[in-house]
Amino acid sequence: MSFLEYNVKSAPTGWRKILHLNWALVLLLAAVASLGFLMLYSVAGGSFERYAEDQMIRFAMGLVLMVFVAMVPVWFWRNLSGVAFGVSILLLLFVEFFGDVRMGAQRWIDLGFMRLQPSEMTKITLVMILAAYYDWLDLSKVSRPLYVLIPLLIIAVPTFLTLTQPDLGTALLILVGGGAVMFLAGVHWAYFAGVIAAGVGAVSAVFASRGTGWQLLEDYQYRRIDTFLDPSQDPLGAGYHITQSQIALGSGGWTGRGFMEGTQSRLNFLPEKHTDFIFTTLAEELGFVGAASLLFLYILILVFCIYTAITARDRYSSLLVMGIAVAFFLYFAVNMAMVMGLAPVVGVPLPLVSYGGSAMLVLMVAFGLVQSAHVHRPR
Repeated sequence: MSFLEYNVKSAPTGWRKILHLNWALVLLLAAVASLGFLMLYSVAGGSFERYAEDQMIRFAMGLVLMVFVAMVPVWFWRNLSGVAFGVSILLLLFVEFFGDVRMGAQRWIDLGFMRLQPSEMTKITLVMILAAYYDWLDLSKVSRPLYVLIPLLIIAVPTFLTLTQPDLGTALLILVGGGAVMFLAGVHWAYFAGVIAAGVGAVSAVFASRGTGWQLLEDYQYRRIDTFLDPSQDPLGAGYHITQSQIALGSGGWTGRGFMEGTQSRLNFLPEKHTDFIFTTLAEELGFVGAASLLFLYILILVFCIYTAITARDRYSSLLVMGIAVAFFLYFAVNMAMVMGLAPVVGVPLPLVSYGGSAMLVLMVAFGLVQSAHVHRPR
């Protein structure tokens, strides 16, 4: 009996699949999202209508999507990986020419009821196609140059398209997420050493190009770097975001100022308090205890994902789930580091907490893939 036959015959069928969902993971996702609802209620001045109500509807939609994806066998998603990645690339190309422009960036497709950000979807479809590629590839060929070049090209296309929007933060997450899947698949460490060396050279080139005719980044992105290095240079201008964020973080103390009592957010000193900087609102109102509790919930979600990857009996499921776990980790790690001044401000939302439709729905679909691998693993 082949593995595929064993997998199909031993996995649960029909409505019994519902019972085999990782319900602990579902509860953890609901707990994190509920904390986000409370923070959105707070930043809206005690109103559900402005942010929280929309976010609740999106999370409910996300739960339905997650269960639907989980009910479909994981081998189906493996076969669909190429199509999903191709669609995300086409959407990125569509954004390039017809995308909705906001704050100098062309990143969204206006669907009327919500704005879709294809680069968010690309983070997951990239993991899907790379997992399928390494599942197909013989282990003895993983580190051969030709077979390393193919995934590099696959990663380079969405990274470049996202960078031109411009969206440096998401482009870096796509690049690092793709590289992580390659590393997990067993690509030799020497390739990564070469990439790190090239990255150092690229950073040097970025700084050297500033103010020249071949400048590699936008002016606002250079200001973000300056702000990261020394926010006090322009505390009322480019450094305003991070300065106010650090004030809010520090004023929260151990237990916080109290729910809906944060002065930085209530008095509108804190910019983007419902999206990228919502973690500072949480830390100010709920203090270190609240912030650490959120981080603990995130870590538990990672633990369940890693457990699913370890217990999977096929290479695709393992790489898919670990790749999604890495993408999820990058989401919250970069956002938290950003608002604390440990990383440049790059516009990365806090997963399941920040207000937004694309990131929420894409993440729930991603966790649906994790659940599919869990439900359909051989028993």
